[in-house]
Amino acid sequence: MHLSDLVIILCRPSEPGNVGAVCRAMKNMGLTRLRLVMPLFRLPGRAETVLRDRAIHAEQVWEDAETFDTLAAAVVDLSLVIGTTRRRGRHRKAITQTPEECAAFLQSHPGPAALVFGNERTGLEAEELSLCSLASHIPADERFPSLNLSHAVQIYAYHLFRALTPTPAPAVGTWVPLDRLHQDALVKSVTDSLADLGFYKQRGREEQERFLRDLIARAGLTIDEGRYLEKIFAKAVNLGKKKDPGD
Repeated sequence: MHLSDLVIILCRPSEPGNVGAVCRAMKNMGLTRLRLVMPLFRLPGRAETVLRDRAIHAEQVWEDAETFDTLAAAVVDLSLVIGTTRRRGRHRKAITQTPEECAAFLQSHPGPAALVFGNERTGLEAEELSLCSLASHIPADERFPSLNLSHAVQIYAYHLFRALTPTPAPAVGTWVPLDRLHQDALVKSVTDSLADLGFYKQRGREEQERFLRDLIARAGLTIDEGRYLEKIFAKAVNLGKKKDPGD
């Protein structure tokens, strides 16, 4: 699945500012397809002004959005519909996915899909959730589990972006820890330097190599940091060789 296959559906949204913030959250994460079902505010007018103010630089998502009278009509062309809800019960979905699980599941799904969000105050109604193939929830403190609509969309959008976007090459300055091959090479270089200084006149090198390898792995040294460490020990060896034995 690609990000372009995903549709965000808002059922009965009541706050135009929230819809504008949803547009921005979507564009931040490469999502462009928005559908509204029975919005509870009038357009055009003051509501649209508020919406566009909150959708700053993401107005195109709103301009391309589609509006429907029912959720059934909004999902007729989709192969998978996932409803977001914090409530469970006899007439609701018994099993739900977290945003991470939802994104991982969609990685292998071939067709167009939608994430459906309910009204800011009441969420998805039971009938709306029954039209969904799956349910998903955002884990939160049980004392206050209800999230703002745009915040909820942002959480899902982030995980979808991470799951469905090819991993780019590490940017300059990105922390990439040494892999095991380079860890072992660094440990050998360091202990070779210590051996040149006469550090291992008695047994113990093998034990120290294990210690250094574990330490380097836990520290998460980068390639540049590993090279710098090698230079420190190499310089120590050179200084040791230049030192007058009579001193």
